[in-house]
Amino acid sequence: MTPFTIDIPQADLDDLRERILRTRWSPELPGAGWDRGVPVGYLKGLADYWANGFDWRKAEAELNQWPQYTTEIDGQTVHFRHIRAEREDALPLLLMHDNPGGIIGLLDVLTPLSRDFHVVAPTNPGFGFSTPVTSAGWTVPRTAAVFAELMSRLGYERYGAHGGGGGANLSMALARHAPDRLAGIHLNAYVTIPMGDLPELNEDEQRRLGLIQHFMQDGMGFNIIMTTRPQTIAHGLHDSPVGQAAWIVEKFKEWTDGSAELPEDAFSLDRILTEVSTQWFTGTQGSIAQGYRDVAEDPTAWAPKPPVTVPTGFAVASADVTVRSLAEQETNVVRWTEFDRGGAYLALEQPDLLIADVRAFFAGLA
Repeated sequence: MTPFTIDIPQADLDDLRERILRTRWSPELPGAGWDRGVPVGYLKGLADYWANGFDWRKAEAELNQWPQYTTEIDGQTVHFRHIRAEREDALPLLLMHDNPGGIIGLLDVLTPLSRDFHVVAPTNPGFGFSTPVTSAGWTVPRTAAVFAELMSRLGYERYGAHGGGGGANLSMALARHAPDRLAGIHLNAYVTIPMGDLPELNEDEQRRLGLIQHFMQDGMGFNIIMTTRPQTIAHGLHDSPVGQAAWIVEKFKEWTDGSAELPEDAFSLDRILTEVSTQWFTGTQGSIAQGYRDVAEDPTAWAPKPPVTVPTGFAVASADVTVRSLAEQETNVVRWTEFDRGGAYLALEQPDLLIADVRAFFAGLA
């Protein structure tokens, strides 16, 4: 394991700014707002701040404040943060991220949670400083197995896990891969997809199921493109920083609390641009797209699976699509907390709520 420090060459920052300033702006239909995608006016403002206001060196210093390392597992570089608690007997806690949000999604919870847990926060293979993948086949179970190996290398044979969104899927896969090693898994923004006959749903569950249906009808475009033609979209994302920013910021707009009119109303522009910049500097947006294709081609992805037996806790934001009746068919639910605010990025939008729920869940398992 090699200590790692983020240090982007100044030439890369200069190149990025030049590319932003030379953007060839797309025309748009009048009055469309966000319904047809990211508005040109909004994106121009974001690009102007990125080129002339955003301080990457400040963001870089924040990212470097925690001990971080790289190692090679299954032929792939894996970047991770490892923050030891003061108590030697603290429970290790593996934190897994969503997309987008690989570099920023958990930043606000790292230090608070490290007061109670030995925190390990890896970056998924192919994301950010884990570098682009060099082979196909990076399915959710494969990544979960890599993280199980990482915890073994760190000497942690029993630990807890938390994940939101895609990180929740990884937590579920890990619970099936190594159930005897997990004290429990804690999830937020877990997408419960109906498989077979629906149980009887209450009014709130019907509302959440409606959110899933709306997403499947109106929000799956990004997923369909990446699961079918990842290399085609990779060309544009890899060459155009503003195109990449639009691709990412749209998800932050759509998946946060609906009361946030703009993405930066949910969390700051600096957070958003830290994520976009990291993916730009590491050249990983195309690699991320390839991962969606790998998941789509995984024959086990939609196959019936045994229920997770590991104790499971859910932190459910108001905008989440997690349906309890469906979650209870898949997991061993021992804690269920609902909040009146927040979206898929609970660790960014409402970090205090998530921190408190993670602590309470694992304390309840002691």
